[in-house]
Amino acid sequence: MKNFIEVGKTEEEQAEQIKKWVKKNGAQVIIGVSLGLSGIWGVNYYNTQQYKQTMQARSYYLAMVDNPSDAKAIDALKEKYADNIYSQQANLILAKQAVSDGNYQGALDYLLPFVDNEDKFIAHTVKLRIANLYLEMGNPDQALSILKDNDDKEFNALYNHVKGDAYFVKNDLPATKKHYQLALAQLPDKSQLKNLIKTKLSDID
Repeated sequence: MKNFIEVGKTEEEQAEQIKKWVKKNGAQVIIGVSLGLSGIWGVNYYNTQQYKQTMQARSYYLAMVDNPSDAKAIDALKEKYADNIYSQQANLILAKQAVSDGNYQGALDYLLPFVDNEDKFIAHTVKLRIANLYLEMGNPDQALSILKDNDDKEFNALYNHVKGDAYFVKNDLPATKKHYQLALAQLPDKSQLKNLIKTKLSDID
């Protein structure tokens, strides 16, 4: 999933890419995976059921995207399609809405179940969002704790950026500079985050 996302993009840009990709390709990708899992026996029945479930989940997901307070769509995704990619994306949207409402704990409740998600892109994205929430809540140590393990070098820059923010909150300026500089060295040349990090560094000096 991460192949269509530029890691150096801002969180808002990544979220918009995910939304567009899921709307356009989500059903086809899930159905393709289902084909590989179905085996020889019962292929037609399995595919038909998977297709129906995917289309139903997609319908609820799009309804929720149009209206994040659609209780019927939210409950259906949570209760009937909890393991579906559309349910996962819905939780990310609901978490973002909770943040907009100032409900940081509510956002954490939506995000924490995805920390160990099998999809590494989702797991890392969620960890970064959780870390930022902890910083908003004034808990830099918890932010650093959630980011302590990273097994994907493509996320090194984003992890170091948020770690720099956490150390800044802790008033540990040497560690702040270290992680900002690491992030700058690891980000793609065209990343918009570079200018932001450079600004943060100049404010420290």
